[in-house]
Amino acid sequence: MEKRPSYLKLLETGELEKRAEQAHSILASCTLCPHACKVNRLDDERGLCKIGKNSLVASFGAHFGEEPPITGENGSGTVFFSGCNMRCLFCQNFEINQGLEGQEVEREYLAFIFLSLQGGGCHNVNLVTPTHVVPQVIDALFLAAREGLRIPIVYNCGGYESFETLKLLNGIVDIYMPDMKYSNNQKALRYSRVKRYWDFCKLAVKEMYRQVGNLKVDEKTGAAYRGLLIRHLVLPEDLSGTRQVFRFIASELSIDTVVNIMDQYRPCGMASKYPPLDRLITVEEFARAVNWAEEAGLRNLLTF
Repeated sequence: MEKRPSYLKLLETGELEKRAEQAHSILASCTLCPHACKVNRLDDERGLCKIGKNSLVASFGAHFGEEPPITGENGSGTVFFSGCNMRCLFCQNFEINQGLEGQEVEREYLAFIFLSLQGGGCHNVNLVTPTHVVPQVIDALFLAAREGLRIPIVYNCGGYESFETLKLLNGIVDIYMPDMKYSNNQKALRYSRVKRYWDFCKLAVKEMYRQVGNLKVDEKTGAAYRGLLIRHLVLPEDLSGTRQVFRFIASELSIDTVVNIMDQYRPCGMASKYPPLDRLITVEEFARAVNWAEEAGLRNLLTF
């Protein structure tokens, strides 16, 4: 397996520039995510994500709090985008994703951010909640790659993705890191305000796996250079439908899929108004989730 980022081949063939143009055209009637708001974002109209023509960046820099294969020795180069195509009541980045804290940036400055992360020694460019700004990202990536960007792209998303958008990202993204938040559409609608989450998430994650396969890690740096890493946040009273999520991963993807079972749920955003989201999970709830993963046969579990 070649460790060189896949987007460099697209750059050399001219395909990366074509993808940037294709993605940009979608903004005229936005269907980047399953909401398909169809607003003209080129004219700065705003749909559910509340983001117009340009992306908003809340922060960027080397981050050492991600999973070990993402952080490696030198850190992950995270770019936190403002706005989101989900409305999770318990969002831990509520001020950024729903409050829109951040700075509007042109493609040239976003490209500069990518290059500065590489210059600082980061192992990757980690795009946090990028679903609604895919065209802006590809546009900036094209500029950055022409100027010498040579580190992998991590697509760190909520799992509510459009299959058509993911096809545009084929050969651009090296590492997919989606959440699989729920295995129940009704729970997703109530607590994250999105329709048919489980249906779209299953299709999306299968496509991600088809594109990049199981996670591959460089032995020298400890950092991943290609593959899929799935996150699953355990929620109180199993609102997340954890057992079904793990059964899907084991049966439809691979028992070798790297899955991070996360125990760090805490009431944020508006969670205090929606019991049982108003409390932490218990030790027993988390242990049960790990047991379900093992029962499904998953072999590469993180509890980070």
